[in-house]
Amino acid sequence: MVGVHVRFSRWRRARWVRAVLAGLYVVALAAAVPKGAGGHGREGSWSSEEARRFWGPSRMSEATEAPADDANADPQIEAQRITGSARHFAGVPSVGVLFYVGDDMRNHFCTASVVHSPKGNMIITAGHCSHGDEAAFVPDYRQGSGKQPFGVWAVDREFVDPRRDGTGEDSDLDFAFATVKPDGRGRQIERVTGANRLVRTPGYTNRTTVIGYPSSDADAADQAIRCTAMTTRLEGYKQLQMRCDGFYSGTSGSPWLIRFDERTKTGDLIGVLGGLNGGGPDGDESDKVSYSPINDDEIFKLYLDAINNREPKRA
Repeated sequence: MVGVHVRFSRWRRARWVRAVLAGLYVVALAAAVPKGAGGHGREGSWSSEEARRFWGPSRMSEATEAPADDANADPQIEAQRITGSARHFAGVPSVGVLFYVGDDMRNHFCTASVVHSPKGNMIITAGHCSHGDEAAFVPDYRQGSGKQPFGVWAVDREFVDPRRDGTGEDSDLDFAFATVKPDGRGRQIERVTGANRLVRTPGYTNRTTVIGYPSSDADAADQAIRCTAMTTRLEGYKQLQMRCDGFYSGTSGSPWLIRFDERTKTGDLIGVLGGLNGGGPDGDESDKVSYSPINDDEIFKLYLDAINNREPKRA
C-alpha cells in the first residue's frame, strides 16, 4: 500500500492536526494570502497608528499566567548553554510576531525580527509567511497586554523571491523582507527596538541563538522561546539545520543569531527559520529539528530590492 505524504509549513501544522482531531474542516491559512512574488504594496490609510488603535485586550488571546524567567540565571552563561530544548524567556525588543488584522489579531502566525537598514524600517521573516494586506508586527510581544512594550507597527510592503518554493532547491529561497510604517510620532522601528545585522552565513557549523514565538494553539504559554544550538548542513540543500525541541507552529521566520549580545539584545543574523517543508521535517521530528536557508548572494539581492522599494524580478 502506498502511504500518503502530506507536507505542512511549520506555522500551520499544529492547527491542522487540531482540526482533524475535532472532526472539522479548516481551510489552510496559507490559502488566504497572496501567492507569487513579493512587493504586495497597498494604497490606503493603513498605518501604525491605526494598528495601535486596533489593538486591545478584547482582540487578544485570553490572558493566562506565563511562566517567569529564572531571575537567578546568569544571562551570559545561559546564552552559551546548549541544552537541546527551547526555554521560555522575557523576549527581546527586536523580535516579535506577525498578526493578520483579518484574523481579529487573536492569533499570531509567524515570527519576524528587525534587521538593520538605511531607513530603519525593515523586518525579516520566512518567505512562506506572506501576510497580504493589513498585517501588523508586534515586537517583544506580551500575551494579554492591552499595551505592547514597543508598540504595534503596520506592515507596509513585503518582498519575496518569486522563485521560492517549499520543496526542492527553491526552498533555499524561503526568506522575505518587509517594510513597516512609522509610528504616530514619525519614528522608524529600528530607532525604537534596535536591530540585528544581516550578515553572510559564515559556514554550516555555527553556535546560534534562535528566538521565536510558538502560536498560542501550539504552546499555551504564548511567550517567546530561545535556544542556543550548534548548526550543521541539511544535506543536499543550501540550508542550516539545528536540533532543539519546542519550535512549534508559529516559529517560522525566527532569527538565527550569532555573536548575540545579552546587553544590547541583538546579534548577527545568519538565517531565519524556514526552508524545506516550511522549516523542518514532517512527522515526529517536526518540532525538534529546524531548518534555515543560508544567507548568500540571493538574500542580499532581495535585501537591495527591499531597500529600494522595487518589485523583486528574477530570470
